[in-house]
Amino acid sequence: MTENKHTEIVVIGAGPGGYAAAFRAADLGKQVILIDKDPTLGGVCLNRGCIPSKALLHISKVMDEAAHLSKMGVSYGKPEIDLEMIRAHKNKIVAQLNDGIAQMAKARKVEWIQGTATFNSNSELNVKTENGNQTISFDKCIIAAGSTSVMIPGVPEDHPSVLTSRTALDLVDIPESLLVIGGGVIGLELGQVYAALGSKVSVVEFLPNLIPGADPDIVKPLQRKLKKQFESILLSSKVVSVIPNDDNSLNVTIETEKGSIEKRYSKVLVAVGRKPNSPILNIDATDIELDEKGFVKVDVYQKTTVKNIFAIGDIVGNPMLAHKASHEGKVAAEVASGHPSAFDVRAIPSVVYTDPEVAWAGLTEIDANENNIAYEKGEFPWAASGKAIAMGANQGKTKILFDPETKQVLGVGIVGTGAGDMICEGMLAIEMGADVSDIALTVHPHPTLGETFGLAAEVFEGTITDLYIPKKR
Repeated sequence: MTENKHTEIVVIGAGPGGYAAAFRAADLGKQVILIDKDPTLGGVCLNRGCIPSKALLHISKVMDEAAHLSKMGVSYGKPEIDLEMIRAHKNKIVAQLNDGIAQMAKARKVEWIQGTATFNSNSELNVKTENGNQTISFDKCIIAAGSTSVMIPGVPEDHPSVLTSRTALDLVDIPESLLVIGGGVIGLELGQVYAALGSKVSVVEFLPNLIPGADPDIVKPLQRKLKKQFESILLSSKVVSVIPNDDNSLNVTIETEKGSIEKRYSKVLVAVGRKPNSPILNIDATDIELDEKGFVKVDVYQKTTVKNIFAIGDIVGNPMLAHKASHEGKVAAEVASGHPSAFDVRAIPSVVYTDPEVAWAGLTEIDANENNIAYEKGEFPWAASGKAIAMGANQGKTKILFDPETKQVLGVGIVGTGAGDMICEGMLAIEMGADVSDIALTVHPHPTLGETFGLAAEVFEGTITDLYIPKKR
């Protein structure tokens, strides 16, 4: 059965960007239809990504902290792991947030359709649902269809022992040994979860550094800890083949700088990146232009090459982050509703929710050196922070990059407990154009980890009293 309907704004995808766009448009008085293939709202981030992974990372972090307490005079027995209860805990958090989003959609009178949307033209969609097809014509459309995990050649995609970021979060079991292909954010986060739960984890990264894109100095404390938690970390290495055995284990061949090695693993997790979902939308039926990698081309108003169609989130390109998608979604909704708006930000923060956390925003030293951008920096080691020492987090560091002439903040890098929360002050400083005095003269509470941000500025300014730094002649 085919049903026809018309709406002012239709949003394809109910992830952080999609539902933000739908809700903002509804708040601006527009009639909105929100379409998603999943039975619940929230997209990959809520259902199979950000939220469930953080729930599991919290568990692994507390387990590690409990073990660390033995050095402080408090010892616990070996933890007993109940996978069923862990899964139930994770699913309860996801369900609670699912319900919250559904209630907000209902309160805003946003119509939600579960189905798969494809374009018929620049002004019409076909939506395939369980009850048949619907044809939806629209005044404006916002594409928020997201991305999917990338697989690599030589790895069987449909084997039960080959995991993606999605299936790894299902926690079907805890494999005796796990090879993580990819030393980026997703690979290290999930690798640390499985290591805490009992797996012998190894990581293979094609590039010479973990977390490519982040400065090596803020990754170093994390890498130091992972070397203790993981069986091995192979950098500048490549997986060339994964061959299943009869017992569902996998024989893996890895090319390293020292030669080729072969090893058997219970499971393999592929975490080498994501690709846009543009191929599933039948975009050829429209005049929308894609770039060479399949991302939808947009301008600062999130408009595509079709004036009434917008696109946001992962499908428009890197960085593929939920908070970027949410901001883009609001911009698209506002412009589509006739209001002045643009995606005009100085920086987008990145956070790795491992233990310790790694966070950075704005200019990195890698970018500065590659592009010949002048900078100076102030660093404060957490080894001189009373709060960090009390917590056993003295391996951390706060780093601020400054413009040599204006002394304004260009970039921030933090590694340590709560780095993802602390980066917010760095983002505000970048957006507001704060200079070193603005930060150094801001009274930070003591003792806190947050005060290391102010102290890093004091180091640069030369007013630091918590460290002794000989003056340069």
